[in-house]
Amino acid sequence: MTDPLDAYSRYAPALLRKCERILASREDAEDIVQTLFGDLLRDGGPLPDFPYLFRAATNRALNRLRDRRRRAALLERHGHAVLGGVVPPVDGRVVHLDLLARLVDQLDPETAEILVLRYLDHLDQQEIADLIGRSRRTVHTRLADIRDRLAALAGEAAP
Repeated sequence: MTDPLDAYSRYAPALLRKCERILASREDAEDIVQTLFGDLLRDGGPLPDFPYLFRAATNRALNRLRDRRRRAALLERHGHAVLGGVVPPVDGRVVHLDLLARLVDQLDPETAEILVLRYLDHLDQQEIADLIGRSRRTVHTRLADIRDRLAALAGEAAP
């Protein structure tokens, strides 16, 4: 696809919904998508295909989520309340944004991407495997690790 406006009008709505699910913020999602396309246009090369844009938006949103956690930790150290939202349920449990951010900080980038693709984008294991170029078994193993880590973090956070 060579026309940037066509690419933006075609892909931006889906990327925006994806980023909004991750960040629970329309404004942050809009910022992610706009800067992604702005960076691509500034680079001047051919615009990448949708799978690349999908992964790039995921990674940028995860980075924003990590940044939120770091800011919240600084606020907590300085006596301010920690900001936290609620993300969609993970395996039937409601997970607070700060807990998800803590988990994302512990994961390697690919495993963090798998977490987002499964629990926020609701892709099945085979779809994730196809998208990231791994076997379905690898995705299954990483999801089991994610669930274990989430349970451990939730146990730490319980009063």
